[in-house]
Amino acid sequence: MAVYTDVAAEDLAEFLKAYDIGELLSYKGIAEGVENSNFLLHTSKGAYILTLYEKRVAADDLPFFLSLMAHLAARGVSCPQPARNRRGEVYSTLAGRPAAIINFLEGMWPRRPNAVHCAGVGEALARMHLAGRDFPLVRQNPLSVKGWRPLFDAAAPRADDVQPGLRDFIARELGYLEASWPSDLPVGVIHADLFPDNVFFLGDKVSGLIDFPFSCNDILAYDVAICLNAWCFEPDHSFNVTKARALLNGYGRERQLSAAEQQALPLLARGAALRFLLTRLVDFLNVPPGALVKPKDPLEYVRKLRFHQSVQSIGDYGVAHSGLVA
Repeated sequence: MAVYTDVAAEDLAEFLKAYDIGELLSYKGIAEGVENSNFLLHTSKGAYILTLYEKRVAADDLPFFLSLMAHLAARGVSCPQPARNRRGEVYSTLAGRPAAIINFLEGMWPRRPNAVHCAGVGEALARMHLAGRDFPLVRQNPLSVKGWRPLFDAAAPRADDVQPGLRDFIARELGYLEASWPSDLPVGVIHADLFPDNVFFLGDKVSGLIDFPFSCNDILAYDVAICLNAWCFEPDHSFNVTKARALLNGYGRERQLSAAEQQALPLLARGAALRFLLTRLVDFLNVPPGALVKPKDPLEYVRKLRFHQSVQSIGDYGVAHSGLVA
């Protein structure tokens, strides 16, 4: 979440007239995250989140994201639901951007995730994967392996300004992953961005998953690999095997990983680390002037990627093969 596009109060009030969610009482920008412009709205009928979809989200993709949330909720996965305007539309346009309003989900995201949080995330992610099996829409992942080289090409000329040698480091890893990426693993609907700030908890229990603009169809175990990167490293970037074990075992209680998925997990984790290294690097080098946004450190993912490069098997993530095999 972030704010790239400002919204004037009078424009927002006019926009809300098309919705049956009450009169605008107050609103404020949400500065966390790096992708879209987000605002917390308080109206006479409650609290809502307004999202203006920015650079990496096409308007044509919004029906996938918004329909997916409704589909998952109907199958018991707690996630926000889009508000329809008086014309029955789940999104329209505000300040020149595609815009949608979703209901506010109770809970807080964990600033210091522990093993209990990681277990809950693993279970919730597996339930989401299972609930998405009969989702009828399809969206290919534009930020999977085929999308990484354009990102690299955009960042390469200035990569060494961020860290000497970074360009060659990324180029070598990208070439390896392009040649090695698996094509025969189970696929389905994935979240693709399930970081701690996209999972709400009430106490130690997951209360909901949010922020679906990267959801798509891709390798299910790749979603698990993203979570290993997002949840299982400490602030000093050391890997926490206890958290990883909790996350993987939590996932396995709901959906068991196949032997092939387990074997591929270190490679998928390398790919997930490179994906976020590249997108963070591009964002770091291209923050719009005056944007209310805090660009995240791309070098965090250099350190994570180096760790995954050293991993020999899923056992290095804290679990034995026999514990998760389908």
